[in-house]
Amino acid sequence: MTPEPIFSSANVPSADTQNAMHALQSLAASAERLETACGTGTLVWRVWRAPQPPANDKAPVLMLHGGSGSWTHWLRNIAPLLATGRAVLVPDLPGFGESAAPTAGVDADAVVEPLATGLHQLLGDQVCDVVGFSFGSMVSGFLAAQHPKRVARLLLVGAPAMGRGFGRPIDLQAWRQLTDPALLDAAHRHNLAALMLHNPSAITEFAVQVQAANVVRDRMRGRSLQHTDALAQALRRLTCPVSAIYGAEDSLYVGQFEALERAFQQTPQFEQFSLIGAAGHWVQFEQPGAFNQRVSSWLG
Repeated sequence: MTPEPIFSSANVPSADTQNAMHALQSLAASAERLETACGTGTLVWRVWRAPQPPANDKAPVLMLHGGSGSWTHWLRNIAPLLATGRAVLVPDLPGFGESAAPTAGVDADAVVEPLATGLHQLLGDQVCDVVGFSFGSMVSGFLAAQHPKRVARLLLVGAPAMGRGFGRPIDLQAWRQLTDPALLDAAHRHNLAALMLHNPSAITEFAVQVQAANVVRDRMRGRSLQHTDALAQALRRLTCPVSAIYGAEDSLYVGQFEALERAFQQTPQFEQFSLIGAAGHWVQFEQPGAFNQRVSSWLG
């Protein structure tokens, strides 16, 4: 696919938003942009090399974004990982962002083989520590189950498909038919509040811009595996360590956390289940300090 701008807006952004946009564009520019085969096009990767050669041959970190997302789901988490001496690989998963759709389906299981093929092209047989968010958690678990020598350990963030129903109904507003910029903005703000972010103060103009830029490029509609126990089943086959993080106010799982933890405990090498307070589903964006600290601890 032809690269698209990270942001577009009919309005002049505020100074804070302009600063955040500039920081994101600088982060994107600091990455090596690579492409591997996917469907009838390519899978687009952004790769950040560690500032210095990693000590003790540290594994690179693969980060997989959520549904209707892109690499920008991790925009507040990449630099802290680089500071630990890790290389960081973040693809736009097939069917999202700049990457072509897979040919085998429209759900997480269809994404695994193009991803595994790309990883082999970029890393050879080197293993990764993998962090997956939401839809990317399913992809991470399926990748580890189908390619066990590829994944050293897993950290799953806001993971669905654990055999638990959603905590409460999510009332999302349709936006694709809207042409009025004000109505589009209102719909994206509503959907961020309903699904992604807990604190109203987190729903900034910048957050809306990130959301708007991502959802318009989602070509994987009709996904349904998140409503099953497909990830829980995959995790039971793993031999690598697995940990999980959720935002304590995640609207998808409020009231379900004890049951979720019990489901994770069926994983052979399950290590830790943790909640981050004052955060919704997009926990790594809403509470980056606490999240990055947990990831650093997880990496050892």
